[in-house]
Formats: sequence, structure tokens, C-alpha cells
Amino acid sequence: MNIVYGLLCAVLGYLIGSVSVSILLSRFVFGNDVRKQGSGNAGAANVARVMGFGAGALTFLGDFLKGVLAMWLGRLLYGELGLCIAGVACLLGHCFPIYFRFKGGKAVSTGAAVAMMLDWRLFLIAIAAFVLMALIFRRASVSSMTAAVAVAVCAPFFTHEPVHLVLSTFAALLILVMHQANIRRLIKGTEPKFHFGHRKA
Repeated sequence: MNIVYGLLCAVLGYLIGSVSVSILLSRFVFGNDVRKQGSGNAGAANVARVMGFGAGALTFLGDFLKGVLAMWLGRLLYGELGLCIAGVACLLGHCFPIYFRFKGGKAVSTGAAVAMMLDWRLFLIAIAAFVLMALIFRRASVSSMTAAVAVAVCAPFFTHEPVHLVLSTFAALLILVMHQANIRRLIKGTEPKFHFGHRKA
């Protein structure tokens, strides 16, 4: 029976995570596909970059809430282990959505939901790290990766649940892996600075 609950948490988490708010918003509101614009990423940062701050904020909220929903259901079904199973599955669904040919975002917004569900103070740390790096470097990739690492590093100070630590570490590693192209551009010095909306030539 425990295996059944675990599998149910994984399936629910992945299917919920696969609901890409950025793709739905860009298709049905703006009449295009965000994956064909800007950085090509189906995430809140790219939506804000090509469609404006409001659309980006709405995308972040949607992807954040789907993470919260998936992990909340996981906790109801199977306790803290269920929360973490659903969290991992939701992150993977966000990055590789079954509904959109497995091309999604980079797990940043859903990763913020992970921080919130583990401990609200971790969420505040993530936001603080993101804002600080954004003010200093003005690069969304640097802000996102720093926030993810900060959550993983600080998690042991706020929770002693082994599955929580595994989830926070997995989220950070996944976010870093999904930013491989950004890391290469940062090393080369070609990573663009962040801006809202279309920038005219």
C-alpha cells in the first residue's frame, strides 16, 4: 500500500508539474509560443523578458502555486515522504512537461514552491538571494542559481527531516543542470542582462 501511495504522489506531482503556465499564457493570451522567443525557455523570466513584467509575475505565481498544490496533495496522501516525492515529480514535470513535448522551464518558480513548503523562512532566503543578485548582476540566471543553492545550503538549519534535505538538494542540482547553457554564456561573458518586455533595436 505504501508503494501505491508513493506512486500516486509521483504521478500526481508530475502531471500537475507538466501544466506549463507560460506556454498556456503565451498561446491563449498573446497568440504565440514563448519557447520560440527570447531565450526559448518556458519560464517566468523569459515571459517577463518578452511579454512584460505582468505576464512574468503571473507565470511565476501559476508555476509556484502548482508546486504548492502538488506537494500539499503529496503530504495528504503520504506524509513528508509524499510531499518530497510529489515535489521531485513536479519539478521534473515542469522541466519536461508531457503535455508540451517535454520542453518546459528551468524549475525556478516551482523550486520556490519547494522552499515554501519546506519552511517559509527558506522561501524568504530564496527571495532575498534572488533580489540581491539581481540588483548586483542584473542576470536572471545568476539570481536563480544563487537562490537555489542558498535554499539547499540553509535547509539543514531549518529542517532535520532527511527527505526535506534530499528534496532541497535535488531542486538546487536540477536548477543548476537546467542552466547549463547560461553557465557557459556566463563563462564566455555573453550572458545578456535582464530587461522587461521587448527591447527595440
